[in-house]
Amino acid sequence: MRKLAAACERIASTSKKLEKTAIVAEYFQSRTPEEASVSAVFLSGRPFPVWEEATLQVGGRLLWRLVAELADKSEDELTSVYRKYGDLGAVAGEVLPDRGQSGVGVLEARATFRQIASARGAAPKEALARQLLARATPLEAKYLVKIMTGDLRIGLKESLVEEGIAKACGGTLAEVQRANMLLGDIGESLLLGAAGKLTEAKMRLFHPLGFMLASPAESAEDALSYFPEALVEDKFDGIRAQAHCSGGEVRIFSRTRDEITESFPELPDALAGFQQDAILDGEIVAWRVAPASSPAIPPNDQTHPPSQSQLDASAILGRALPFSALQQRLGRKKVSDELMRRLPVAFLAFDVLYAGGELLIDRPLRERSEILDRLLAERKPGRARILAPQGKLAFDESEAPAPAKVLRAPAFRANSATDLDKLFDASQARGNEGLMIKDPASPYTPGRRGKSWLKLKRELATLDVVVTAVEYGHGKRVGVLSDYTFAVWDGDRLANIGKAYSGLTDAEIAEMGKWFLEHTVEDQGFRLVVEPKVVLEVAFNNMMRSDRHASGLALRFPRIVRLRPDKLPEEADTIERAREIYEKQK
Repeated sequence: MRKLAAACERIASTSKKLEKTAIVAEYFQSRTPEEASVSAVFLSGRPFPVWEEATLQVGGRLLWRLVAELADKSEDELTSVYRKYGDLGAVAGEVLPDRGQSGVGVLEARATFRQIASARGAAPKEALARQLLARATPLEAKYLVKIMTGDLRIGLKESLVEEGIAKACGGTLAEVQRANMLLGDIGESLLLGAAGKLTEAKMRLFHPLGFMLASPAESAEDALSYFPEALVEDKFDGIRAQAHCSGGEVRIFSRTRDEITESFPELPDALAGFQQDAILDGEIVAWRVAPASSPAIPPNDQTHPPSQSQLDASAILGRALPFSALQQRLGRKKVSDELMRRLPVAFLAFDVLYAGGELLIDRPLRERSEILDRLLAERKPGRARILAPQGKLAFDESEAPAPAKVLRAPAFRANSATDLDKLFDASQARGNEGLMIKDPASPYTPGRRGKSWLKLKRELATLDVVVTAVEYGHGKRVGVLSDYTFAVWDGDRLANIGKAYSGLTDAEIAEMGKWFLEHTVEDQGFRLVVEPKVVLEVAFNNMMRSDRHASGLALRFPRIVRLRPDKLPEEADTIERAREIYEKQK
């Protein structure tokens, strides 16, 4: 770890990407393949490869307490140092004493991380973490804490680690990127590169690929300025999800690459009937089923201009409910039959990334759409096993939730602003957010946001922001963490832009309060500085210049639209986006 930490210090000291990449490559070449492989994962800012399910479950508050204990510092002394750096890892490097510790190797660090992840209960996890930090030198401890909190803060993205692997091992960057995407393991990708076998990387099912992202379009005319003809779908107000299906086994992942299968236990049966292995991209929505007498949904023929029957297509079998209904299903380890009956869900599939042993992301969307249609047409869903609350087979089907639906998200062609406006009005009439407008020739680019996929919404301005601090409320919320300060990205730092206390339910506030207490990095009394991990969508009436916040802007009458557990902090909006809204408002 000593040499890795020294390399990290050098990386942090330069802002030049080429220099960062050269340092990474030089470090890899100086280590054994196994050490370099583990280090590649650590340099990506995580203790384990992406595909692994292991998590440390060690919060910032626990690490704060351990650092204070090992450094023999009071809360006030540690807080003073934290205010200097704003980073717990840097605090550890500053305050922990150098007692001539022998240090910790990267392989030893990985082994301890695995022990922590497998330990049951807070006490054994804390003991293992304490032993690790006690053996480490101060500089090693600095980066061990950073890895454990998932935030290196040295200006090194995973893409630069991939470039370092290509430079160190001799493969092309494209080969490294593709291997890492297929395997979900940058360390294993390095080993393949060192052996000259990058092209042998095979798709690893049940690890999520990055999701292709959409950029906002200002208007129908703006959308069609990027491509002359578009495939158009409703923009549903649900959870973006990737379903991995293989031989009756199904696992579902959110956009943050977290597994969410347990929140939707009725979906695996519905998705298990494909005749070949597949990875689908789609949206999970709370779904109100239409009466059985409703006519069948028309075929997804993608003709244009759309007829009225096509415009009403998604309402024929039912319609999506607001996100607030779906939110009741999220994060639950146990979903009752009663909740599944009351809030049924549907998986609306709109893309396929892998089928029949072939990765399809390089094919154009029009071809992927045809393959998706065939997959769904050939599907032979087995009848879901119906269980009574006692866990026995139920003979009264009224006791059981209705089987979940897997539907093809209706798609239409449009080549004029008039077509798009017509589709947009129909989408909003069905209670959906707006439109997704896609280039039929576009490949699927995981993790990237370009102009091949666009989203069109007409609503009050909203921003996706990251919570940086929370405060105790007043009145009926005395003693409750209900006031949230939030920020947008200004380069690689978060700049506060507002504070809101309305919009969440009491239950949501209580649940988030527990999380914030466990992830506090600085206790200022009535105000807690927290780990920047929670993303909110906030609405506001307008924006104004202000020196109150680091962003130089302030939101007028901000309110929380919803929690965004489906988004990573890195996906929150930027100061540039906020400034665009401000200028357009003027």
